[in-house]
Amino acid sequence: MRNWGVAVFAALLGLCVAGAPLAASEGKGPVTNLPLPRFVSMKAAEGNVRRGPSLSHRIDWVFVRRDMPLEITAEYGHWRRVRDRDGAGGWIHYSLLSGVRTVLIEDQVIDLHVRPDEKAPVEARLEHGVIAKLGECDRDWCRLSSGGYRGWTRKTALWGVAPDELRE
Repeated sequence: MRNWGVAVFAALLGLCVAGAPLAASEGKGPVTNLPLPRFVSMKAAEGNVRRGPSLSHRIDWVFVRRDMPLEITAEYGHWRRVRDRDGAGGWIHYSLLSGVRTVLIEDQVIDLHVRPDEKAPVEARLEHGVIAKLGECDRDWCRLSSGGYRGWTRKTALWGVAPDELRE
């Protein structure tokens, strides 16, 4: 006989029961019908990240960086399970998140080129840890804006955009 209480609890936490993943198994969120996983950003300057999807769950983290890119990996009611570039995360209320896409610079320094071409003139340079607004992306390049500058850089230098993601 299966213990359904354990299965429901595990589903809320996005754990596995009997070896089968319960989150993102079909690729669509059960609440929003949007793709899972997907990237979003922090709308709020501060957000409590909880162990489970309710106010009664313990706070494990507090994200304190507005516009930080996050990856949603599961949904439950008004709650989204998120993780940051280091894999840290948990459940956060959806009202603290935004659909505005941002990325985190992963390389030490990147060049923003005026065109998606290594030989194109450099408009600006961004350092590791800078958050930039994400524009269009082709197979290898993404257009970013940060600090009043706009330009193109290699997708591999960024966290917050999927390697195969295309954006217009």
